[in-house]
Amino acid sequence: MLRLLPVSDHPDLIVGTETSDDAGVFRLRPDLAVVNTVDFFTPIVDDPYVFGQIAAANALSDVYAMGGDPVTAMNIVAFPTGTLDIAVLGDILRGGAERVKEAGAVVVGGHSIIDTELKFGMAVTGVVHPDRVIRNVGVREGDTLVLTKALGTGIISTALKKRKAPPKSVKASVQSMVALNREASFVMRRYPVHACTDVTGYGPLGHTLEMASGSGVTIVLEAARFPVLEGAVRLAEQGYLTGGCRRNRGYLLDKVSVAPSVRAGLVEIAFDPQTSGGLLIAIPEQSAAALVDELRASGVPAATVIGHAVAKENVAVRLV
Repeated sequence: MLRLLPVSDHPDLIVGTETSDDAGVFRLRPDLAVVNTVDFFTPIVDDPYVFGQIAAANALSDVYAMGGDPVTAMNIVAFPTGTLDIAVLGDILRGGAERVKEAGAVVVGGHSIIDTELKFGMAVTGVVHPDRVIRNVGVREGDTLVLTKALGTGIISTALKKRKAPPKSVKASVQSMVALNREASFVMRRYPVHACTDVTGYGPLGHTLEMASGSGVTIVLEAARFPVLEGAVRLAEQGYLTGGCRRNRGYLLDKVSVAPSVRAGLVEIAFDPQTSGGLLIAIPEQSAAALVDELRASGVPAATVIGHAVAKENVAVRLV
């Protein structure tokens, strides 16, 4: 469908849609560019305040992945009438505003419609120096891949909807999803990062595919090194998979390779759509250990090396 649309072309458009990057970036002057992104979705937890926090953190994440700082946010609301108390919406908006404030940005308004299903998210504007934009392409052979948050949020959310998720798993997942990628982004900018993306709806394999394909390399992900939320592997093996996980698998199967030795639950984790996931950072091997150490010292405890880039092969991503 996107191939049918006209390609945006402007001398000050630094990042458009050509590499499926996390946000658009437009130069305003030689030392200033704006970062634009938008994201919204249906509830994945029962608590409306927490849902607002998660949705806002998820929307803000794209700016952090580009190396930018959020400055403003606008609410996007679809709310059913006659089925939910309006106080629910108030709690959602308060949760979102709390995360935006934590990011050092401000909510400047928004737009709402009546819909049959509740949806919430934000359109976020950030700023970045045009020479310091970090894209999802640029991975080099020999680079190390570092992930900053644990995986499995989609699987745990699915189990929660069916009332089968252990409380410890839900707590760990919520804590991860409401956490901003702010500190991870700040730390990342102090290192010679070649590329970065945040891991969200296309799952670890899908977002890694975008990085590898756009960079002309193959990325090898080591499943045994994945940081995984408590209980997520077991829940995956019990069949608590999202529709998005199945769609990701269907799209990616001929574009990635999965070693037969990888545990079934970890395979599903690799396809699992993440909400407000971590940053996936490509960095020279010699800088990776220092990056991980500083991330953990800065309050990003899940930061882990999960793979590396090699010369281009017949598939863009290998899960081993």
